[in-house]
Amino acid sequence: MHSLTLEILTYGFMQKALVAGIATAVVCSFMGTFLVLRRYALFGDGISHVAFGGIAVGLFVGIFPIWTAFLVSILGGLGLQKLRSSAKISGDAAVVVVLTSGLAVGVILTSLSGGFSIDLFSFLFGNILLVGTKDALMISVIAAAITTALILLKKQFLHLTFNEEQAKIAGLNVTLLNYLFVVLAAITVVVSMRLVGILLISALIVIPNISAMMFGKGFKKTVGISVSMSIFSVISGIFVSYQFDLAPSGTIVIIAVALLLATMIFRSAGLISKVPAKAHT
Repeated sequence: MHSLTLEILTYGFMQKALVAGIATAVVCSFMGTFLVLRRYALFGDGISHVAFGGIAVGLFVGIFPIWTAFLVSILGGLGLQKLRSSAKISGDAAVVVVLTSGLAVGVILTSLSGGFSIDLFSFLFGNILLVGTKDALMISVIAAAITTALILLKKQFLHLTFNEEQAKIAGLNVTLLNYLFVVLAAITVVVSMRLVGILLISALIVIPNISAMMFGKGFKKTVGISVSMSIFSVISGIFVSYQFDLAPSGTIVIIAVALLLATMIFRSAGLISKVPAKAHT
């Protein structure tokens, strides 16, 4: 087993997959903690479907689809926030409106271009083993930038998460911070597409955080547990998928689900504290 691990690590595509996968796992878990606490668990799903529309636009007009996915996803995120704040509808309902709109655009453009292509399938289902050097570098740099922004703005985003009215009273520019948050979240979703694909992004954002929150720890420890579980799922998923010739994205998500089930069992058995989380610590 040890020799097999060393052998796998000598392959360049595996090295790039692990670098990109770990970077994605860290930023997804960190961003996911805020999304789950804000009851925006479906945000990743909504933006990923908008990104599907962006990918379809790029393939239809002949532009590198990742750039159009970034643009359309950011616009979708801003539209979602505007819809939620101005129309006074719930976050989940706003996500459904944006999700179906993006999906509809993608389906129409795909039908106009003659159906699904290999490129579109790779974005739908993801394949981290096909990530090139430039992709791995881009994912790592963007993930590091978003993680840094989240660390620097952690207090402000936590304030928004738990009480927007108090945040306003405290002098925070709530509107600007909300728009900034959805832009960062939209970029996170697009960056994660190469790892698990459009259809499974929300799983990587939500599942490790649900597992981590069952430990009943404070915010920092919850993020730490979530990041650890996410990195374990990604690394073991890449190795297992390579060894048994399975789809990496599906394998990563199944391992994350297995960790969630194990956490639930340990919690039911009283092996994990049921003390409620101290969100601000």
